[in-house]
Amino acid sequence: MTEFNSIVEEQKLLLEAEEWAKGVKTVHAHSLTSLWYDTRKNDGAVLDIEFNNGLVKREIRKTGEIIFFGKALTGVELINSFVRNK
Repeated sequence: MTEFNSIVEEQKLLLEAEEWAKGVKTVHAHSLTSLWYDTRKNDGAVLDIEFNNGLVKREIRKTGEIIFFGKALTGVELINSFVRNK
């Protein structure tokens, strides 16, 4: 049975990382146009929520429109980020 210990531990770490990924890293309400992820310079007042997995959810305050920036980390990239930042 010990030959499966590393596989079980890796799966456990992945499950923990996936739960951590749903958490909020930062919340930023602003009207700036100079953020590293911002490709939409004319949104005006917005609420940006950055998640631990790297995804940024933007709500445009005037219209309520929701936009996502970035790409959510998965697999090994997610585990590496989780281990670095937990």
